[in-house]
Amino acid sequence: MGHDLDVGKGPDVVEVADALRVSVGLLRRRLRQIKAAEGEVTLPESAALARLDRGGPATPSELARLEQISPQSMGATLGGLEARGLVARRPDPKDGRRAVLYLTPAGQAVLRERRSGSTQRIAQALEAGFTSAELRQLQAATQLLERLAEHI
Repeated sequence: MGHDLDVGKGPDVVEVADALRVSVGLLRRRLRQIKAAEGEVTLPESAALARLDRGGPATPSELARLEQISPQSMGATLGGLEARGLVARRPDPKDGRRAVLYLTPAGQAVLRERRSGSTQRIAQALEAGFTSAELRQLQAATQLLERLAEHI
C-alpha cells in the first residue's frame, strides 16, 4: 500500500494533503469565478458536458450517479443544456424505453472553447509569473496530481 521508500524522511503527509486541498481548491474557485463572470456554462453544466464527452452517451440517472448529485439536480442541468442545443436525447439502444443524452456538435464546441479559454488563462499566468525551473516543477507535479486523483 503506497511507497514506503521515504517514510519518516519527508514532509508530514497530512500537511501535504491540506496544502494540496487548499491550493487546488483556490485554483478551481478562481477559474470558476472567471467563467461565471463571462456568463459561460455553469460548473454543473460543464461537468455534465465533460462526462458526456469522455464517456459517451449516458442516461440522466447515470450522469447523476457519476457526478454524485440528485437525479432532480441533474435533470435541471440537462434541461438547460438541451434547451440551448448543447445535448440531445435519443432512444437507448439497449432499452428503447429509456433515453440517452449525447453531446451535440454545439456542445462539443462549447466544451472546446471552455477548455481552450481556461488553458489560455493559465498559460498567460504561467508565462507572466513563473521561471523555466518553476514551469518544469509544475509540469512534473501534474503527473503526480493525476496519480493522486486516481488513488482517491
